[in-house]
Amino acid sequence: MPKLPLTLSCWNYDRTRALMDGRVAVEGIELNYLNLVVEETFFRMLRNREFDVAEMSLSSYTLSLSQDPAPFVAIPVFPSRAFRHSGIYVNADSGIREPRDLIGKRVGVPEYQLTANVWIRGILADEYGVPADSMRYFRGGQEETGRVEKAAIALPSSFSLEDIPADKTLSRMLAAGEIDALIAPRAPSTLGDGSGKVRRLFPDYATLERAYYEKTKIFPIMHVIVIRKDVYDANPWVAQSLCKAFLAAQKLAYEDLHEIAALKVMLPWLPAELEATERLMGRDFWPYGYGANVHTLATFLRYSFEQGLAKRLMDPRELFALSTLDSFKI
Repeated sequence: MPKLPLTLSCWNYDRTRALMDGRVAVEGIELNYLNLVVEETFFRMLRNREFDVAEMSLSSYTLSLSQDPAPFVAIPVFPSRAFRHSGIYVNADSGIREPRDLIGKRVGVPEYQLTANVWIRGILADEYGVPADSMRYFRGGQEETGRVEKAAIALPSSFSLEDIPADKTLSRMLAAGEIDALIAPRAPSTLGDGSGKVRRLFPDYATLERAYYEKTKIFPIMHVIVIRKDVYDANPWVAQSLCKAFLAAQKLAYEDLHEIAALKVMLPWLPAELEATERLMGRDFWPYGYGANVHTLATFLRYSFEQGLAKRLMDPRELFALSTLDSFKI
């Protein structure tokens, strides 16, 4: 019986590379792996449904579930995770010295609904007492003009959100003092241009992120793997086949990190960093699967609701194909 041909769009991660180069096969599937930068994958999947399977912003996927019918179904595989204390940038002359100084300030966002921004606003609210609706948001391209939200949003009236002028970028506006701060997953080009006009709110972000994990046990999830709903409805078995393959590919990446005779990653102190990470977060510090991630997912869904994105507070189980919520036992 011929295998089902499916096209997957996903970036070139260590944890997915074995799928890209064919070392890990997907049961019953002939996989065509397109190595595309995440912004391109998200745009093409959300706008045109171009791929059978794709990496997707957790926030955009959550919002897509409000459509009728929902266009995608996810599996509990998380190719991108990141702590986000590093993603808050401020103008050096803005008077912002601590998180609560952001209240009332002009804050740039490449898109309001970006997963990183949902996490940042949630962390600011929960950990530092900065309500999400206490800042004035200015939306637009970070380095290029013309960027728009990939997913349509309609915020409650308590939130202030406006678009920046069509000929401006957030990075330049931040350096010029036209906005006071920027929250974004990518560092603005003006951070390291030598002018000293832009700095991070939290210079020692790694220390704060470790303390945040110790307190909350949350390693923020950024992206999820989605299957186009028509593909899943016609072939519901592909969800489990994909889960197993992604897990097998990740296992090889874990093994590579532990190879110390000849380092496979260009980080001189990788063994020490890996040991410190495992002491704090355990051997499986990047967990896939539903059960290990319920708390993190529930926190994100609460943030999405509190920030005016999700129209109701969702249960994490609603995010995934039912067959992936548990597995067989022998």
